[in-house]
This record gives sequence, C-alpha cells and structure tokens, in this order.
Amino acid sequence: MKATKHVFISFLLCLMLHTVVYAKVKLPEIVGDNMVLQQNTQVKLWGTANPGEKIKLITSWNKKRYFTQADKKGKWFILVSTPAASYKTYRITISSETKTILNNILIGEVWFCSGQSNMQMPLKGFFNCPVKEANKTIALAGRYKNIRLATIPPTSAITPQSSCPGKWLECTPENAANFSAVAFYFAEMLTQALDVPVGVINCSWGGSRVEGWMKKEILETYPDIDLTQVGSKKINPANQPLIMYNGMLYPMTNYTVKGFLWYQGEANVWHHQTYAERLARMVELWREEWGLGELPFYYVEIAPYEYGKGDHAAYLREAQYKAQKLIPNSGMISTNDLVEESERTNVHPKNKKTVGERLCYMALADTYGYQNSIYSRGPEYKSMKIKDGKVYLSFLHVEEGFNRKDHIIGFEIAGMDKIFYPASAIVDLKSKQVVVFSEEVKEPVAVRYGFRNYLPGNLCNSRELPMVPFRTDYW
Repeated sequence: MKATKHVFISFLLCLMLHTVVYAKVKLPEIVGDNMVLQQNTQVKLWGTANPGEKIKLITSWNKKRYFTQADKKGKWFILVSTPAASYKTYRITISSETKTILNNILIGEVWFCSGQSNMQMPLKGFFNCPVKEANKTIALAGRYKNIRLATIPPTSAITPQSSCPGKWLECTPENAANFSAVAFYFAEMLTQALDVPVGVINCSWGGSRVEGWMKKEILETYPDIDLTQVGSKKINPANQPLIMYNGMLYPMTNYTVKGFLWYQGEANVWHHQTYAERLARMVELWREEWGLGELPFYYVEIAPYEYGKGDHAAYLREAQYKAQKLIPNSGMISTNDLVEESERTNVHPKNKKTVGERLCYMALADTYGYQNSIYSRGPEYKSMKIKDGKVYLSFLHVEEGFNRKDHIIGFEIAGMDKIFYPASAIVDLKSKQVVVFSEEVKEPVAVRYGFRNYLPGNLCNSRELPMVPFRTDYW
C-alpha cells in the first residue's frame, strides 16, 4: 500500500515538473489576434514564461526571426521591426516548448484614447443618452475591416499591474455598438484620410479624475490627495486616485502607439485651480512610461453643461486651454457649439462624430503634416481695443474669416461694475475683428464668450471650427 502511495506521489511530481517545463508562453490580452501594430517602427511584444525559458518569434511579413529569454521573474519582451502600413493581414509565431500563432494582424496607425465617460461612451450610447446617428454608424460598421478597437474595462488596482483585460476586435456591427464613439469616429476619419488601417485602444473610466491616471510618487506630492482612499470600499472607485493608472494604464505602456487622445475634466470642475498643472504632469508621466518621446497629446474641452451654482466649468475650460502652453506637442479642440438646448442637463452630448473628426483634423495637421490644407484650431482670443462704447476683438486662426457676419450668440459684456450682460456682436470683414456692444453697457471694459457653465456659441472660423471660450478680464 505504501509502495503504491509513493509511486502515485512520484507520478504527480513528474506530471507537475512536465507541466512547468512545457508551460505555454503567456501573452497579455492586448497582444493577440486582430491587433494593429504601429507602422515603420520597432514595436514591443511581451509576455511571461518560465524563468530562463528561451523564446523565438517569427513575423510573417519578412520571415525574420527574433530570439530572447525570460528573466528570473519569467518576464520577456522583444522589439520587432514593422513595415509600412497595408491592408494585408499578417501573423506572428511565438515558440518556446510550445507554439502560439497570432493571426489577422494589421500594420497601420495606433492611438491610445483615455478619459472619463464622454470618451468611454459607446456608439450604442448610455441609458437615456443617445449618440447621434448611432443606428446608421453601427449598421455600416462592417465596411471598415481596416479599423480595430480594443476596450480596456474599468479595472482598479492598488499597485501597478503587468496585465489587464482588453483584446482587439474587428469592426463589425455587433462589435462596433460597444466601441467608444469618439474613438471610432476618429479612426473612421483617419483611415479615410491616410488610407491605412487604424487601431484604437480605449482605456477610459466614467467619472474618473485626472489624479486617477497618475502614479503614487506624484500623487504623494499633492497635499489635497488622500491616498488612504485607494482601495476603499466606502468610496466610489471612480473618485479614487491612482487606481486607473495601476489597473488600466500601466499595463498598456508597453504597447507602441502613435499618440494620445484625452476627453476628461468634468470630474475636476470644482478643482480648476490645479487642473492645468496636473494634466501637464500626467502627460509628462505617460510619455516617460511609454518611452517614445514627446508623443502627441490631443484633448477635448468639456462641453457646456449646467453644473449648478457658480461657473466652475468656465474656469476648468480656461485651465484646459492654458494647459496647451504647459504641454509640448499638444492641442485642445473646443466643443462649445456641439450641444443642443435639450442637453443643458445632459453631461453626455450626442454629437460624438464631430468630436472625433475634430481630433482627427488636429492629428492630420499637427502629426501627419497637413498644415497647409487643414485647419486644426478654431478662433482664439488675441487682443482687444475699446472705441466709442464698443469692444473690438482680434483673434488667431481666422486668416480666411469667420462662418458668419451677424446673428452671433455667446458674447457678454461688462463695465466697471463687473456685471455682465448679453451682448450683440458683428464681424468687421475688413479687419477680421469681432465688434461687441450692448445698450446696457455704455462704457465697456471687459468681454466674455461662452464663459459660463452652459453658454453655447455659434461663431467659428471659415473651416467651421468653433471659437474657444474666453474672457478678457481676470476678475
């Protein structure tokens, strides 16, 4: 009986050893079938295996062989050279003691999208919050075989993780319904403009603050951030600092991307004083983590919405605008004109198509070299002069004029009493200035445009890119 027992135990040990020796190489979900790899560069592929295990990788586009060995912790990575973009599908074979084949791979442009719910919002919309022309977009999604999207689900962690859920999906009507609407429309425009495959990684969490996407060492320097909240069951995870960085962002930093898209700020509305500096620090951190230089960072100004008493959102938008000067190779698109009156109390405006397209215009102009043909920015306040009870405003990015001469809404004007009144405005076509005035203010000293929680405007440049909300005062 004892002999039989010993034989059985020996058999189990041998089986376990055999399993360890022949353990299959493990890959994160983001490295798998259907993925898009950035063209004309070296991309990183990584995973885990047994410590010391030798790994061979073969890419089908050039039959090149790559070799590496897992370190003492079982981690490994390989840098792989990619060709120019095309619509041809490829495969990658990874071999150790066993073989893994990754199929249906495209080579093209890859962008990383992040933020809170307006970036997370899928084409099918949220409850009682539709996406404009969602049915049409989803029905026709199958036309875009060259678009792939990976969605990283909300995943919290109190320490940095090496992997997280999220795999690449082809663009079909069934899959597209759950794609980020902003990310999809960006990809749709980009693939048509460049005529290459496009991959987009959506790594967003509704309600998250900018501090949720930063690491512990930075957050420890902010006196208003309480890191004891991290992992607390008493606090909504979306409101906690750090956990998005640990659970969702850090695991993605090995994936080679072309740039970042960001739509966030609603959760920081009541902390506008610190937003510009923290957003800039977040971008600096991300660029350090990816190690690919000053990757472009394009982001979306929060939309008009009734946040309650006090025009906190106006100051947050101002902070977003100012952040461009703190962040090299960055740009902000305005959404001041993209809401309807019925959306005054809806923080998720339905027009996501134009948001995605405006982000793409910025990428095309500033990243892909279309500066001479595509505008990437709307009118931005430059200077003012006061004459005969009227204010004459000059703007940047209006070389070809505006979208209208009169019937302009969104302006307010004030005198020395600092009380703002709705103002009339017309465009002086000769000087390309906007002239603002009001019967209520005989001696104006300051002008504001769209500078409320909710005050949409309708003034754009000749390419229909909206004027950025601003104020001439510092009251």
